[in-house]
Amino acid sequence: MTESSSGHVVGVSRDDAHRFSKPARESITLIAGIGVEGDAHAGATVQHLSRITRDPMTPNLRQVHLIHAELFDLVATRGHKVTPGALGENITTAGIDLLGLSRGTRLELGGDAVIEITGLRNPCAQINGLSEGLMKELVSVDDSGATVRLAGVMSVVLAGGVVRPGDSIRVIPPAGLFEPLQPV
Repeated sequence: MTESSSGHVVGVSRDDAHRFSKPARESITLIAGIGVEGDAHAGATVQHLSRITRDPMTPNLRQVHLIHAELFDLVATRGHKVTPGALGENITTAGIDLLGLSRGTRLELGGDAVIEITGLRNPCAQINGLSEGLMKELVSVDDSGATVRLAGVMSVVLAGGVVRPGDSIRVIPPAGLFEPLQPV
């Protein structure tokens, strides 16, 4: 991707406790270097419980989780009903190929907020608690033997601001070569 493209915010979610799904909200506030205000995963260092036990001082590259709403349509054709926030994402988008972005891509959300994509979400088996067999739809192996992850992308907040459903999203590719996303 060499020029800016755009999409929009479908839904926003946050939860102050470490639960799998996050309730939908009218808006969320992003805080630079921290994440979503009032969300259990907000912090400059890792906040995911499994990662805290490994090294609590690791920088938090998973401050804001995004999923494309088009994924919900895909899994619905395979019998899985998923709604914004159900997979634990903070921002549900439409019109942007999140999984095809380069690491370092910036997204301008609404008027003020800016996030930078850090990598792919590496989902856990809790997904099957939402809908039996959903994990197989979100993580698979392609014909070359490579693992394919569809459960969204992770990011850090560069500039804070309020984000609401309906807000525009402007995609700003990084300078330099395309760098495929890896799990973070």
